[in-house]
Amino acid sequence: MKNLKRAIAAFLAFAAAAAAYAGEDDVSGRRASRPAKPSWEFGITAYPTSVRGGENYTAVIAAADRGPLHLEARHNYEAIDTTSAFVGWTFSGGDALSWELTPLAGAARGTIQAYVPGVEASLSWKRFDYYIEAEYVHDRNEHSDSYTYAWSELGFKALEWLRVGAAAQRTRAYGGERDLQRGPFLQASWRRAAFGAYWFNPGSSQQVFVGSIGLTF
Repeated sequence: MKNLKRAIAAFLAFAAAAAAYAGEDDVSGRRASRPAKPSWEFGITAYPTSVRGGENYTAVIAAADRGPLHLEARHNYEAIDTTSAFVGWTFSGGDALSWELTPLAGAARGTIQAYVPGVEASLSWKRFDYYIEAEYVHDRNEHSDSYTYAWSELGFKALEWLRVGAAAQRTRAYGGERDLQRGPFLQASWRRAAFGAYWFNPGSSQQVFVGSIGLTF
């Protein structure tokens, strides 16, 4: 609990210092750049995760985008000590209500051996946005270990550099009796960097704190 409070305090201190800056190229979901951008753009994000009564770990996601082409690699995401890779194509449209949809084909190797078809999608309207990613982790060795993973966010851009909202996830990366994790989040952007804090099951015996530190280049 002490580490959780320190992490939240550090995030809020950074957010206060970031008020003079805004993100140069806001993007939605896991993409490193907008699908209309023809040059290669790259992004990497670390997610240090603290699990009350469980194993702490850090997940990492790297993305490479060129136009609508989306490439993605993950570690410790579908399962601990597991690496996965994906290729996708982003469809987008809309003006006042903009949307993006990225079907994905991927595979995971490590503590599980799985085919992982999935999708990432986002909607944005004025200061509001919604993001969801979902995938089916089809374990090739143990069918009973196959499961559906999902992560979703409902966000509000309170300031040019600050996004707040609620998140939910369904995962087997760590144990616990709760099938669905829920909680608030904060995100701050500073130039091409983004920092976030997610607090799932706040105040419960199964609470989980997920930080995020990301950079695009």
